[in-house]
Amino acid sequence: MKKIIIGSRGSDLALWQARFVKAELEKCGVETEIKIIKTQGDQIQHLSFDKMEGKGFFTKEIEASLAAGEIDLAVHSHKDLETTHPAGLTIAAVSSREDPADLLVIRKECVDTDQKFSLKLNPVVGTSSARRKSQMLHFRPDVTIEDIRGNVPTRLQKLRDGRFDAILLAYAGVKRLKLDMSDFEVIKMNVKEFVPAPAQGVLGFQVREDDEELIHVLKKHLNDEAVEKCIHVEREVLRRFQGGCQMPLGVYCEQQKTGDFEVYAAKADAWNKPVKRAECVQPHFEDAVTGVMRKL
Repeated sequence: MKKIIIGSRGSDLALWQARFVKAELEKCGVETEIKIIKTQGDQIQHLSFDKMEGKGFFTKEIEASLAAGEIDLAVHSHKDLETTHPAGLTIAAVSSREDPADLLVIRKECVDTDQKFSLKLNPVVGTSSARRKSQMLHFRPDVTIEDIRGNVPTRLQKLRDGRFDAILLAYAGVKRLKLDMSDFEVIKMNVKEFVPAPAQGVLGFQVREDDEELIHVLKKHLNDEAVEKCIHVEREVLRRFQGGCQMPLGVYCEQQKTGDFEVYAAKADAWNKPVKRAECVQPHFEDAVTGVMRKL
């Protein structure tokens, strides 16, 4: 098999993801190389996602490079992907799922165990995710939300510098980077209460549709079929709402031992609008999707 060029963003987390895939492919005897590609989301750091034009802030440039044949494999945080792929591209496989929970990372002097999420009254919380904003305000309307951008270590440093009382992060990124957060109080959110983004904690491996040899290798060695089924439910709800990664929508699905899909969702019309919540248990994919959507 030819050498595979893996396209990745240049952040610490994106490079961790690319190196993980590189190592897995090399176990299969596939030679690889990583090529770093800057995306709109990397270049524009002064705006929150809901103020940026268009969609696919962290994927569009990488997808264009893949379609042009400049790279052979794009490794994405699956939650960043649009629900419709550019012509000629496909997701060949998905990774196992890291814990999809969000974390509330609190400065120790801002802890109050009498309050929801152990966070003091009237705090300033940093996040640029419309989903996280809406759900935090749902549970804690006293919170002041301020946008925060930058990679995970940069955000933690801004918290250390006292610019926020707490910030919200994805647990998966913190765990993969093995970051030391012992100087903070860290609250792991319950995914059935504070609902994560569709496919949070999962990597998507995107290739050209006609690259049959690479598709075969990825499906055989890297694909997690159980995860694939659950995030298919989550992302289909997102697709039917015509949402992107900036939509205030959380969807989380687990498959029970019986095979039933257990689905939790939270949606708002905008980050500062009321949140509707839904949950259902259904035996079939279509029933699980429509069951949640009816309640939202």
